[in-house]
Amino acid sequence: MLAAMTQPAETRRPPAETRRERAARRAGEFPPPAAPLPVPVIDSHTHLDLTAAEPQAPGHGGGRDPVGELVCAAAAVGVDRLVQVGVDLDSSRWGAELATRVPAVLATVALHPNEAPRLADLDEALRGIEALAGAERVRGIGETGLDHFRTGPDGRAAQEASFRAHIAIAKRYGKPLIIHDRDAHADVLRVLDAEGAPDTVVMHCFSGDAEFAADCVRRGFVLSFAGTVTFANASALRAAAQITPTDQLLVETDAPYLTPVPNRGRPNASYLIPDTVRSLAATIGTDLDELCAAISATGDRVFGPW
Repeated sequence: MLAAMTQPAETRRPPAETRRERAARRAGEFPPPAAPLPVPVIDSHTHLDLTAAEPQAPGHGGGRDPVGELVCAAAAVGVDRLVQVGVDLDSSRWGAELATRVPAVLATVALHPNEAPRLADLDEALRGIEALAGAERVRGIGETGLDHFRTGPDGRAAQEASFRAHIAIAKRYGKPLIIHDRDAHADVLRVLDAEGAPDTVVMHCFSGDAEFAADCVRRGFVLSFAGTVTFANASALRAAAQITPTDQLLVETDAPYLTPVPNRGRPNASYLIPDTVRSLAATIGTDLDELCAAISATGDRVFGPW
């Protein structure tokens, strides 16, 4: 989460503040749904637990199920499959359970890089993640990786140890690895090369330039683009998208964060994916139907059947 180089101002908070504390403070009206897509796609990375907790989320506090409302709203605009991403033990357990009862949702499990240095017993938490990793509806290990923006030098040893452990879990269970990389491109590749990357690696909320994208593409990684690719100051991201083969490209929300233009600054949700997809189609000069079909096929290849 929050892996992009260009972040909305409201996400720039002191490192000591947890993601749930940030989520608790967020407020704002959700945008209206984007125009539907002609071919369904997946949201490869979302946080339904955090999005549903937003004060003005559909159904929040109104006696309805906000998670169900968000899933239905996404399906109505052609986002018919969602990947709920874990960031700690609680959210990983929540997502794994959700995926067993909501057919449109698959789950991933992990300790977020910025969580690792805060844990009193990292090894025990990692054992908890491994206990979830083999579940059939858990289809990825992540988000894990490195974050040199929020975690300073004192916490980086724990962060890297956690990253290496997640790589090993992904390889043991034959599941994709979902990478959080913020201001740590070279070190992420260094660790992956040293450990040996799993067969499938997804660079969540890709935040590099075309040169880094080329390095990732050569390694066979999948690059997942978030709403940041629509920002006016994101020319480097758009250049990266232009050199990414469509069969190595995914889209995501990272909801409730990183809302695409024209609703930047308001809470994000999976029903806004079409704005990112249309922007990408224009950026890379691809027919919208063809791009949607490619994203859908890549999602199925990476995460398996829903």
